[in-house]
Amino acid sequence: MTAITHLFTDLGGVLLTNGWDRSLRKLVASRFGIDAAEMDERHHLTYDTYEAGKIDLAEYLRRTVFWEPRGFTPEQVVEFMLAQARSFPEMIEMVRNLKERYRLRIVVVSNEGRELTADRIRRFGLREFVDSFVVSSFVHFRKPDEDIYRVALDIAQADPAEVVYLDDRKIFVEVAGRMGMLAIWHRDLATTRAAMAELGLVL
Repeated sequence: MTAITHLFTDLGGVLLTNGWDRSLRKLVASRFGIDAAEMDERHHLTYDTYEAGKIDLAEYLRRTVFWEPRGFTPEQVVEFMLAQARSFPEMIEMVRNLKERYRLRIVVVSNEGRELTADRIRRFGLREFVDSFVVSSFVHFRKPDEDIYRVALDIAQADPAEVVYLDDRKIFVEVAGRMGMLAIWHRDLATTRAAMAELGLVL
């Protein structure tokens, strides 16, 4: 078996809660009294543009929340959005331990907006153990576009056969697997640890 040198991992749903998913949008709509259905429709029409780094968070919110006058500010919405983020400490600990024990390089490969990513990197100290961040809003490609995986491989200077890829979205795992990576569909800590052990990464 080719030696494993890199672990590529998603952020939302693996190391952290999702940055801006359906449940959080509903929570924001409820908190600020926004028409949730219209907000969600506007979200689906423009979020890909934000996630690909083609507009900033302020413009995204202008399109999805502040299309009409409001009794609250964009800053209040952003503060509330960011405050909902949570980490999965046991998953982070597992990744840290794998990095230390097997001298792996850790690369985040994530679909997420720039401002949300920057806050989460800082808030949860991700720079302490992540070597590179290949994020859709940074590189302007979104999973499952193969180009974002190729960018990650190029930045890491890794052969796909040397990479374990970890994601909670099955289609993203399938794409990574077809590209030659050792892809693991993350559902919970126990099954992911077992899948890692099958690849020889035993903790």
